[in-house]
Amino acid sequence: MLLAMSCVGNCCVIWIFSTSKSLRTASNMFIVSLAIFDIIMALEIPMFIVSSFVERMIGWEIGCDIYAVLGSVSGMGQAITNAAIAFDRYRTISCPIDGRLNSKQAAVIIAITWFWVTPFTVLPLLKVWGRFTTEGFLTTCSFDFLTDDQDTKVFVMCIFIWSYVIPLTFIVYFYSQLLKSIRNHEKMLREQAKKMNVKSLVSNQDKERSVELRIAKVAFTIFFLFLLAWTPYATVAMIGAFGNREVLTPVATMLPALFAKSVSCIDPWIYAINHPRYRQELQKRCKWMGIHEPEATHDSASAQTEKIKSDEA
Repeated sequence: MLLAMSCVGNCCVIWIFSTSKSLRTASNMFIVSLAIFDIIMALEIPMFIVSSFVERMIGWEIGCDIYAVLGSVSGMGQAITNAAIAFDRYRTISCPIDGRLNSKQAAVIIAITWFWVTPFTVLPLLKVWGRFTTEGFLTTCSFDFLTDDQDTKVFVMCIFIWSYVIPLTFIVYFYSQLLKSIRNHEKMLREQAKKMNVKSLVSNQDKERSVELRIAKVAFTIFFLFLLAWTPYATVAMIGAFGNREVLTPVATMLPALFAKSVSCIDPWIYAINHPRYRQELQKRCKWMGIHEPEATHDSASAQTEKIKSDEA
């Protein structure tokens, strides 16, 4: 089920966001990149299914390394891409006139997210620092967090900070600044309306802003799901390195690893539920899904504004 949902959902996201003219914006480049990381995560699932039936890691050491590399690239990639999406939402909504990222800027940030996953994927793969090993029921692989030596403890602490704490810090900062900007904007509108003795001051720019806010809510939902999916696994790794290893039974280490994979199949369906223009495209191209989305009146504002800006540039 996870494999089917992830492949169908993420392939639809990549296909529609890449080929639809109204959705081909700089901001949505991050969504496509996140979907690619999700598909990489899904590539682990066939290996896990076969390993579960044969009751060992298929491919032995080579298979273990392949499985762990896929998990490392996708997990860290999802984390830093969520941070990039938070930065993009903050820039777009807080500075709607001159804060939007253009395609070149978005491409540079996406390239950074792909380079971000390299150090803690290559180093344990080459056994320069850390190593990949089996975990749980010995049918999946990840980095070693159970070896009782100082080198392993330092490695686990560094990868925890690099792949979890730093992206989480960026995300919390940008979303908190975004909420602060929204509150200040609403306060300014209320004060101005009060001075002019009118009920509200809602302009076309504010309507566009509301569209961006809805997209920000989708991005925040995906971040929240990522947090729920990866926090148990991060906790298990820290317990393995620094805590009481007796509590880490095979079941206790296997369940967080499985739960972490669930985020790759949930992400694309969050867009299907919450993104009106994406649902409209799905309705046009995938009639078999039975989607009935009414035509939106203001959802194209963001894309049009970005198009005008790029034309002027």
